[in-house]
Amino acid sequence: MGRRIGRILIRAAVTLLMVMSLNFILFRVVPGDPAQLLLAGARGSVTEQQINGLRKQWGLDKPLPEQAVDYIWSTLHSDLGYSFKFRGERVADLLLARLPATLALVGVAQLFAIMFGVMLGLYAGWRRGGTIDSLTTGISLALYSTPAFWLGMLMVLVFSTTLGWFPGYGAYSPTGVAGGALNWFADRLRHLVLPAATLALGLGGQYVLVARAAMSDVVTEDYMVTARAKGLTGRQMLFRHAFRNAMLPVLTLIALNLGYVVAGAITVEAVFNWPGIGGLTVEALNARDYPVLQGIFLLLGASIVVANVMADLTYGLLDPRVRQ
Repeated sequence: MGRRIGRILIRAAVTLLMVMSLNFILFRVVPGDPAQLLLAGARGSVTEQQINGLRKQWGLDKPLPEQAVDYIWSTLHSDLGYSFKFRGERVADLLLARLPATLALVGVAQLFAIMFGVMLGLYAGWRRGGTIDSLTTGISLALYSTPAFWLGMLMVLVFSTTLGWFPGYGAYSPTGVAGGALNWFADRLRHLVLPAATLALGLGGQYVLVARAAMSDVVTEDYMVTARAKGLTGRQMLFRHAFRNAMLPVLTLIALNLGYVVAGAITVEAVFNWPGIGGLTVEALNARDYPVLQGIFLLLGASIVVANVMADLTYGLLDPRVRQ
């Protein structure tokens, strides 16, 4: 068991190093001169000497291998550089400022999608062919195939514009809320409902389909037939044998989706003007803010690696064969 955990951690460390290296190379082959981007507001009045001085100040005049070593060293010390668009702002500070909104939105959506989607999918697979199975599968296919931005606009149209139940813009009231911490929390919760519901519906449809397919495969296995022949009840068969085996592919999907939590949902954040990492990605793309994009991609890669490490460790709890 200890060797297996060690191999998982070593593999994760190597993967993170590869992610950092690819992140460095990717933004060095993109067309454009970072020095000219930094001086974009005064491009007509700067001299070549000033541009060269800026390159030297930012270390852009060094050979690429030396730049790569500096980049990895700085990254390991949480120094992700400075933003072009938000002049003077550290990339790490920008990410930390936007991360709570993204974690609140995507985290809540993932939580509800996992809770209800996985349970519905497992039940539909266990009772396959029935009315609930047909209804659940049909609705899940429709939700999974619906573009998130279209579903978000529909939610705004129905529940915000027409019914006026929830706000459809931003993460809080622009004018502020009076009445203390409770009203402050309620205001943010009301703004969270529509974007979180939009994400949860799409993700929930995905979880239902995967969980149903996994359970449908499990119930046809030979060990399930043996369990029934030994006289086990349906409840005993479900919780002793079917559930743990059906959760293995579902756990893989959960780990992959949890890895994308910090990336936010770009289309949903754009529809609801949510101030998260997804919105920051759009702003950085429009401004060709390479340091911010580099920091976002690194954060995304690291979160996926960490999520997969957690999934690998959890596999050993669900399947004893993995621990051997």
